[in-house]
Amino acid sequence: MTTNRPGRIALVGSGEYLPVMHDIEAWLLADRPARYVQLATAAAPEGDRVLEKWHRLGAEAAARLGVEQVIVDVRTRSDADDPAHAAAIAGAGLIYLSGGSPRHLATTLRGTLTWTAILAEWRSGASIAGCSAGAMALGGYVPEIRHPNKGGTDGLGVVPDLRVLPHFDKYSRFIPDAVMRPLISPGNVVVGIDEDTALLSDGPDSELEDSDDSSTRTWAFRSRGIGSAWTIEHDRKHRVNAPLQLRVAT
Repeated sequence: MTTNRPGRIALVGSGEYLPVMHDIEAWLLADRPARYVQLATAAAPEGDRVLEKWHRLGAEAAARLGVEQVIVDVRTRSDADDPAHAAAIAGAGLIYLSGGSPRHLATTLRGTLTWTAILAEWRSGASIAGCSAGAMALGGYVPEIRHPNKGGTDGLGVVPDLRVLPHFDKYSRFIPDAVMRPLISPGNVVVGIDEDTALLSDGPDSELEDSDDSSTRTWAFRSRGIGSAWTIEHDRKHRVNAPLQLRVAT
């Protein structure tokens, strides 16, 4: 289905391609072409065996959903600028960026033919999802979670004000809230997303007024899954129980 509005967005804490995420992936593909485009780019630094694992899990997920698996095997910026890889995005119902290194994912895709093709398909109605590293890269800034004072890198900017902390229920046990303070800055939203949990949006919130900047719209995101999503404010965290309004670069 091609529309004149962008497709759905999912930011997932963990669990891509696993049965626990089946209902969310089915929602992302609902009323879309049965074409599940998968990029395991973030895992490329870990080598062939890890990439093969992601591709196998992706095949299993596509089979459960009854859709076609399309692997776009982008590992480097050269790969991402290959017209054949960019062309493989066409006709997607769902484009999914899986886990690994968010820095590698963002720097590999940013400004390339493949990323341009991904944005074009999403803006025509395909859903886009990122899990763990993929969710982090879809924000405007990719923090270095283990060393937040050392800074991070620019993200892909689909949700430009957002900084994502995936696996939040796992990592927050070991990382004091005060350590997350360097991630907080005016105009940005820091969100922790628990494992097997996603922050989802179906499009602009019609009840909210948008700015004069026509390149962004305000979307309402809701938490769904086994765990929760959390907004991080200074030394405190707050469970996302109501729709969370975030700017999306459309």
